[in-house]
Amino acid sequence: MNTDLSIDRVQPPSLSKRLSAEALGSLLLACVVIGSGIMAEKLAAGNAGVALIGNTMATVAMLGVLIFTLGPISGAHFNPAVSLVFTLRGELAWRDLALFVPVQIVAMIAGAALAHAMFGAELLQTSVKARSSLGEGLGEIVATFALVFTILATIKREAAMCAITVPAAITAGYWFTSSTSFANPAITIARSFTDSFSGIAPGSIAMFIASQIVGALLAWLCCRRLFGAEAQ
Repeated sequence: MNTDLSIDRVQPPSLSKRLSAEALGSLLLACVVIGSGIMAEKLAAGNAGVALIGNTMATVAMLGVLIFTLGPISGAHFNPAVSLVFTLRGELAWRDLALFVPVQIVAMIAGAALAHAMFGAELLQTSVKARSSLGEGLGEIVATFALVFTILATIKREAAMCAITVPAAITAGYWFTSSTSFANPAITIARSFTDSFSGIAPGSIAMFIASQIVGALLAWLCCRRLFGAEAQ
């Protein structure tokens, strides 16, 4: 999650490599979130709690792997809200943010299609699962705050630990927030293309994304207060 993790500190990875890492990580993350949701729903026999356990375990396991392996290249954002915060911190150029965000979104939509292909389903679907209550909006603010705070506070101590602390925060968010912790505008958009366990109706997207941006900005401001202008 931090550009300080660059493999080559003398010559950081090129923009094309960073975008490729963001694309690969975003695709795999969305594929795991949606694919594990489909598999969990098939195996849970109608028990939503069991399905959520399966969805959670697969998601956070892959997230830890992706942060550890791709973090040294791109920072392993896989999340426009995270990229925005690092841009505000001066660690990602605005012109790079303008490339990171569409790459993350397109790759995650492709990940949704890949998950559907593996299960023999229509590649791109329309979710009918409404998630539009005020409580779920508040849940997304809290979930995204917790995620971004975890990232910034961890890199203040030891950046490499993000591979452990970030999955831990997502695990908690799945279970203590009303929204089950999407905490990511790109995955929110991608999940609108699946009418499965992890889906979200297109009409609920705007509120979720607005809540995620608010949560991310609050976490950034909180860390500036706690750790100074740069939470490093």
